[in-house]
Amino acid sequence: MKERLERLLCVKSIVTILLASVFCVLAMRGTIASEQFLTIFTMIISFYFGTQHERM
Repeated sequence: MKERLERLLCVKSIVTILLASVFCVLAMRGTIASEQFLTIFTMIISFYFGTQHERM
């Protein structure tokens, strides 16, 4: 459990969570189009899980 928390708190994870949160807020406010949100969010999540999969 402690190891999972440490992994979650690494810089890459924090940046990924922050970026996802920012783009969610921007999409809700109507600042960016839904197509742009989907593209950016998919790239962020793909990068995060791709690098997590490499470590295992």
